[in-house]
Amino acid sequence: MNTCPDYSITALVRPQTHPNRYSEFGKDLRIIEIDLADTASLKEFLFTNEFDTILHIGALRGGRKFPKETYLRSNVYSTGQMVEYCLAKEARLIYCSSVGVFGAIPQELPAGPETEKNPDNYYHYTKIESERIVNRAILNGLKASIIRPSIAYGEGDFGFPYQLVKLVDKYMFPLINRPIWIHLCHIDALVKAFVYLATNEWKSGLTLTIADREPVRLQALVDFISRQLHNKNYPGVLTFDRIFFAWGEKLARMLKNELWISRFELISKSWFYDVTAYYDIMEREGIKPHFTIPEFEITIKDYQKH
Repeated sequence: MNTCPDYSITALVRPQTHPNRYSEFGKDLRIIEIDLADTASLKEFLFTNEFDTILHIGALRGGRKFPKETYLRSNVYSTGQMVEYCLAKEARLIYCSSVGVFGAIPQELPAGPETEKNPDNYYHYTKIESERIVNRAILNGLKASIIRPSIAYGEGDFGFPYQLVKLVDKYMFPLINRPIWIHLCHIDALVKAFVYLATNEWKSGLTLTIADREPVRLQALVDFISRQLHNKNYPGVLTFDRIFFAWGEKLARMLKNELWISRFELISKSWFYDVTAYYDIMEREGIKPHFTIPEFEITIKDYQKH
């Protein structure tokens, strides 16, 4: 958010971003094309403008085919530039990290404030390093908070939740033959966290893990998707022994394919988080919690639309 007289909000987008992705915001939003990896241009832009609050939600997501140097500049160095600006201008920083700081699969469940960080892939490493930059600056007077969302689902996203629906629809999703609990995040839960932090006072250093109110059993979610699409539960013949997933993960590790390593882990091991701090705030604000079933219907309908 800036103090430019003509705009209340300035949004940075990647160069060549299609206008359809932000046209619904109207003319009150100032759009600036800057590649976060171009830290020199980012710094010049920041220090030639005035902002009271920065919401840092930009990053290269995991599994993309970019050099490590590009990940480092986009995810870590850009955070350093925003921290430097906020310290110099006494602006607030709301930094969007990820539950990935605990690794794809946390070493303890539910993962909470004291859970050990685990840089099990380079994307997660960049998020851990960025959090360190923010937290060190907080000790020097930075007013900042950190948000750690889980994997989000909602309209217009084609990541893990959308692909899950697609594979269930085509009877191509392999279920493991043991109980697995996963913890997704309705996009509105994440939006509410940003809105709260942008419009309220809070103690610097506040860190919130954002996900639905409770984790959901993967089998129950897959059956829910199947009933919505085919009016019946998912076929039991598509349930496989854990050895199938162990060998798949092993092969992905041999090939050093971080994306496929994560994919095998996410559907064969449990991952869920302590979201108490976030929902304590939401309860005080009178905001209802989100539950994956039945609200995952938003992604199912989005899949059917496309």
